[in-house]
Amino acid sequence: MEEKSLNSKALLLAGVSVIIWGSTFAAISFSLKGGYSAGHLVLIRFLIASLIFCVIALLPGFRFKLPHKEDILKIGSLGVIGISVYHICATFGQLTVSAGTAGMLIGSTPIFTTIIAVLVLKERLGQMGWIGLGIGFTGILLISLGTGDPSAGVSPGVLLFLISALATSIFFVYQKPLFKKYNPIELTAYFTWAGTLPFLIFAPGLFDSIQNASLGANLSAVYVGIFPATIAYITWAVALSIGNASSVSTLLYAEPVIAILVAWIWLHELPTPLSIAGGVIAISGVLLVNIFGKKALLANPFKRMKSI
Repeated sequence: MEEKSLNSKALLLAGVSVIIWGSTFAAISFSLKGGYSAGHLVLIRFLIASLIFCVIALLPGFRFKLPHKEDILKIGSLGVIGISVYHICATFGQLTVSAGTAGMLIGSTPIFTTIIAVLVLKERLGQMGWIGLGIGFTGILLISLGTGDPSAGVSPGVLLFLISALATSIFFVYQKPLFKKYNPIELTAYFTWAGTLPFLIFAPGLFDSIQNASLGANLSAVYVGIFPATIAYITWAVALSIGNASSVSTLLYAEPVIAILVAWIWLHELPTPLSIAGGVIAISGVLLVNIFGKKALLANPFKRMKSI
């Protein structure tokens, strides 16, 4: 009964994360159109997030455990991969990719997670699993073809979003064992602080960018700093630490739908019909892999994480 209660709580927290993350793409587009450069936007949102985590660390009752020496490199690397690489590619990618399409491309994350599980964790896929991967990549191809001008080909932002999807797959898979040593809030704080450092290369001109941006763009930048970059990462980390990882991760399939709805309501934009069709096909492929394609013995890759 207690395990069921914990998993329900985990799903609720993960649902909060996915809803917030689904709104991120429209908020980023709004700030970019309102005067922010991509570099300044990613820097300001994570300066805000880092500051919030500093405040949390100083609150009475919160005692952050310093990372063990053997974990410093891993935490730092995951922070750079999951925060720096992901957000630089995703933010710059939105210069040429619409918010809804961006959400669908990030929705391909479970495909890359499965590939990591097969290549690194030695997870086995059945015949339906490989078919599902093929369908998933077909969907990604259609999304990509739907993003660009017919005469110019695929939008350059697509490649950046595929790198983002791969980065977040690595981040989610390899952070799981660290929850045995650290609580989710302190671990998320360490990832955020480590991942924010590379963004400092965008510091020159930041204050000019803030002053020249519209009020709406600044409010949107504050929103993505507080909610997607802080609150959603905390609720996701807690969900992943207390719940069944495979069950929690299935909620990520809703993120593209939320991204499209928010972009439609907020920005009055929709992906092209070809991209939407590709998104449906990609998610169908992912579902096929996760429901029918994995061998029962190794269905949960996180059981093998001790060997990594």
